[in-house]
Amino acid sequence: MSLRLSGGRRLQSPAGSTARPTPSRVRLAVMNMLQAELPGCSWLDLCCGSGVMACEAIMRGASRVVAVDQDRRIALTARQNLDLVANSRTPAPRLMVVQQEVVRWLRQGRQAAALDDETLDSGGFNLIYADPPYAAGLYAPLLESLAAGDWVRCDGRVLLECATAAIPDLPAGWRLQRERRYGSTTVLLVDKADRSEG
Repeated sequence: MSLRLSGGRRLQSPAGSTARPTPSRVRLAVMNMLQAELPGCSWLDLCCGSGVMACEAIMRGASRVVAVDQDRRIALTARQNLDLVANSRTPAPRLMVVQQEVVRWLRQGRQAAALDDETLDSGGFNLIYADPPYAAGLYAPLLESLAAGDWVRCDGRVLLECATAAIPDLPAGWRLQRERRYGSTTVLLVDKADRSEG
């Protein structure tokens, strides 16, 4: 399957049906929604698949990107795509690709994970995108682990990609800011209930 960034650059697409790339119109809508926050941002991509969302963020100025997927082949494809896009940017962003089950990785906490790569030493993330398998029941565990593990900056936001027919409930401590529906796909923009507005 052909996979292209919104600017036309061709990316590698993971083989098989395991990965489900975010549709191009959803990617573009999300990037437009976040355009003021993307330059210089720290982007965490959970269940990253091909890495296309992180690549879109890099194209728009993300300075630090961490992508996580449990499938070894998919994580390798994400790394190739991220390297390709990052190498076209000056200065190039700091990159880290993690091949591990995402909730298990998050639960160790950011301070422990930072021992694996200096890319994590710069604090939490202000933009986090999570696109788990829709029916896997991972939305609440992901949000709970993000909050518990010091992953989200005080002004940070989390975007959850989910099925329009099955909008997940948010666990305690999180609030819905925006809900955008794009056919069968919905994106929820959420933040912590104690988020700093300053």
